[in-house]
Amino acid sequence: MIELTINGRREQVDVESDTPLLWVLRDTLGLTGTRFGCGMAQCGACTVHLNGQAVRSCLLPVSAVAGADILTIEGLGREHLHPLQEAWIELSVPQCGYCQSGQIMAAAALLKNKPTATGEEIRSGMTNLCRCATYQRIQAAIELARDRMLEQSASAGSTPLEAKP
Repeated sequence: MIELTINGRREQVDVESDTPLLWVLRDTLGLTGTRFGCGMAQCGACTVHLNGQAVRSCLLPVSAVAGADILTIEGLGREHLHPLQEAWIELSVPQCGYCQSGQIMAAAALLKNKPTATGEEIRSGMTNLCRCATYQRIQAAIELARDRMLEQSASAGSTPLEAKP
């Protein structure tokens, strides 16, 4: 048995230690928002947060994440939509939508680590692939969410890192 903390909940899974985290999330726990894309950790469709950092889960053995804090797209907007999810909807970012949960998770980690990211920092920091090439809408949504998060933290008197999604 391997114990994991996923979206704030402790889970015990009975899987082989070399099973990729992606398949534990999808097949064992039923969290299907994280997607399989390339299987080589290159496209980013499988992006989740591991202790607050964006990681690609398709090649990450579950044994390597035991005891870590894992956040999936299902946990990002648990209470209410995250500002990135709101911006994604408002700007109609997805075309086919397949990569979008990974894009949002990568963007959330980017803004957590760099809450005032410039347009160039967003372009260089977002390495996930989108087969439909909606990169301009993705960037616009990240910038919109960034601005709203900064505005929210300013009105709440907190720093951007303390802003609640």
